[in-house]
Amino acid sequence: MAQLRNPPGGRDARIMLLALAVDRTGSGLWAASSVLYLTFVTHLSPQQIGVLLGAAGVAGIAGSPLAGRLAGRFPVRPLLIGCHLLRLVTLILVLTCTGFAALLPVIAATSLGDRAAKTLEMLFATRAAGERRAAYQALSRSAANAGYGVGAGLAAVGLAIGTTDAYRAMILTNALSFVVAALLVRRTGEPRATVTVEVAKRGGPPPGATTPAAPGEPVRPKGPWRDRGYLRFVLLDIPMNLDDSVLGVGLPLWLVSSTSAPHALVPAVLVINTVLVVTLQLTISNRVEGPHRVLRTVALYGVLMFACCALLAAATRCGTWAAALVLLAAAVLVTLAELMRSVSSWELAVLLAPPDARAAYLGVAGMSQSIQKSAGPPLLTGVVMAAGPAGWLVVGTLVAGLACVQQQVCAHRLGVLGRPAPDRTATAVGQAR
Repeated sequence: MAQLRNPPGGRDARIMLLALAVDRTGSGLWAASSVLYLTFVTHLSPQQIGVLLGAAGVAGIAGSPLAGRLAGRFPVRPLLIGCHLLRLVTLILVLTCTGFAALLPVIAATSLGDRAAKTLEMLFATRAAGERRAAYQALSRSAANAGYGVGAGLAAVGLAIGTTDAYRAMILTNALSFVVAALLVRRTGEPRATVTVEVAKRGGPPPGATTPAAPGEPVRPKGPWRDRGYLRFVLLDIPMNLDDSVLGVGLPLWLVSSTSAPHALVPAVLVINTVLVVTLQLTISNRVEGPHRVLRTVALYGVLMFACCALLAAATRCGTWAAALVLLAAAVLVTLAELMRSVSSWELAVLLAPPDARAAYLGVAGMSQSIQKSAGPPLLTGVVMAAGPAGWLVVGTLVAGLACVQQQVCAHRLGVLGRPAPDRTATAVGQAR
């Protein structure tokens, strides 16, 4: 709570965290009720709902690079306000659209605005919090998860009522959250983009540099779409986000379809995830500082994901209560993996980008989450779960292997491959002198 009252970035960061919590409260309410709304109010078939969600995922992929490109040319604050207002308009249109054809572009535009807003929030943090961006990101995740929890609780009340008016009231509440978030963002100041070349810290030229600059000549980075090294990081980061689909799709479906564990355990999995993220995110982020520790976190993510997948595979051979305990342990492991990934992906996306082109680069980096949200669920349900326990072992092994590959690729780009981590005590003494 002390960190929330005085976060990195000061007053503007504190207001932005409040806006984020309000935004995620509405988003949590919509996420918990949208499928049922489309089923019982607009009377869409499961196939049509699947197409809508797939289109939303594709639109979300485009939202991140679009936001990054715009943020490189225009101030972040009005762009973020625009994203909130865009989602306000699209949600109101959801109330007026009843057919599949009309809802398709509306739902896609909502997802586009949602993904763009998250990218802009990330960019705001890198500018407002500076070198303490990891601590700010941890606070933002805690605020976001708390907001999602409140939104899910409100949705439970509306779903218990179950009337058409209750569903519409939930949508209007979500729309109101965007209005409040936009008003809060309007109270902040525009964060300044500080450009610092960390040649001495990394031991080489900044990532993305085309050629070594002549003395006195500024280093000009490539664009992210022509920077093969950064695109390689983004590509490898897609499977590094698979924990999201494992937690939200794979684990619950595996529990009810392939194990003897009680179905009432599914809500407990989500509660465990929310509580651990809110309570541990800041602690873990504070302990992962500097390129060396971030890179070790990538490897640890792979280990945790493999252990989680191994437990999911083993749960099929257990009795009812043993399976329940094994699945709860898997939920803890995948949540810890999520905590590691949120730190490593965030820091590497920033560290690997040229300081004076971070807006465009972070927009491209944000695509990895969107692509995973589109490809992850069908991969787990159509391939991994269809293959049975062996499928989980294979996907765990692949993620662990790719984590090692990403660690080496990023270490090489950062210029820390094979170098020992700096002595923090000696560094502190040197700074004191």
